[in-house]
Amino acid sequence: MPRTWTQEAIHRIERDYQRSSDTHLLLLELPAMPKVQLYIKDESTHPTGSLKHRLARSLFLYALCNGWIRDQTTIVEASSGSTAVSEAYFARMLGLPFIAVMPRSTSPSKVALIEFYGGRCHFTDDPSQMYAEAQQVARDCKGHYMDQFTHAERATDWRGNNNIAESIFQQMADEPNAVPRWIVVGAGTGGTSATIGRYIRYQGHMTQLCVVDPDRSVFYDYFHGRDASITIDQGSDVEGIGRPRVEPSFVPDVIDRMMRVPNAASYAGMRFLERLIGRRYGASTGTDFYGALQLACEMAGRGESGSIVTLACDAGDRYLDTYYNTAWLSRNGYDLAPYDAQLQRAFDTGTWSDVGPAGAPARPQKIDAALVTAP
Repeated sequence: MPRTWTQEAIHRIERDYQRSSDTHLLLLELPAMPKVQLYIKDESTHPTGSLKHRLARSLFLYALCNGWIRDQTTIVEASSGSTAVSEAYFARMLGLPFIAVMPRSTSPSKVALIEFYGGRCHFTDDPSQMYAEAQQVARDCKGHYMDQFTHAERATDWRGNNNIAESIFQQMADEPNAVPRWIVVGAGTGGTSATIGRYIRYQGHMTQLCVVDPDRSVFYDYFHGRDASITIDQGSDVEGIGRPRVEPSFVPDVIDRMMRVPNAASYAGMRFLERLIGRRYGASTGTDFYGALQLACEMAGRGESGSIVTLACDAGDRYLDTYYNTAWLSRNGYDLAPYDAQLQRAFDTGTWSDVGPAGAPARPQKIDAALVTAP
């Protein structure tokens, strides 16, 4: 019976969850800022190696409980990255076909990961048509279009149920500053920031949420101007975060502050973090770290005590041919040296310096005692 299959599918996903321990929360010492603690929640330790494992699990449970997925349903997603990898994992677990619709320019390493979990890749020559193409593929095979960008903010139970926010606060419970002053995340679908922002308010915490946005992403401009129609022709070079259009799952009103982070700063951030803790992460982790370190310097400049939590989104071995490849950086015009110097100064002195227009570090930034909040 269909209901029996659905119940078993949900149980399979829950059993997989029970076999997985929670992700680690790493403390990064900041000797120049002893009153500020910086924590990194390492989401790369999920079975599929990224933060998107949580999203994929929630999307499958949401679709199963809504009756959208049944035995032999083909799952279709518009994704060339970690979401597709994680969804392929869960589709294989349930014995379901999976098709990822992606630009033809997607790196072979990402294609290989999706295929490793039994998924099939459907390529499109025009990235702007990826969503429409995914919908058409789902119609043609009478499958289910998962549509992460619409359903991410509603598929996760933001009140708890071991979502990422609840996990952070549980792991922080015995730390010196148990309630973080800031949580710093990027936005791809917007689901993670929506979950964390809602949970903070639901629990009555005074924690503020900062969302960091890379170059060529509309979220920063949308946050400040609230024009949902804005688009750009080319997406971010930071995989996993930043979007060329405002996604339905992005909820600006739960965000307290947004930062624009240059792509070169994101790449410098991930490499700098590797030197500090000996682990390689992707560029979105570099974006998170760059924003978190700036906030730490601002807190230190005001003489504040407190903690900051940010995310390590996925492992760096997925990006050896791009972000960790010097030739790729040079070919794409990225100079990391000014941002590396900026990060080193911040770490060594607790002082944040802007990077000047020519790429050289400028004078130290004056810290305004007033907090930046949503308009």
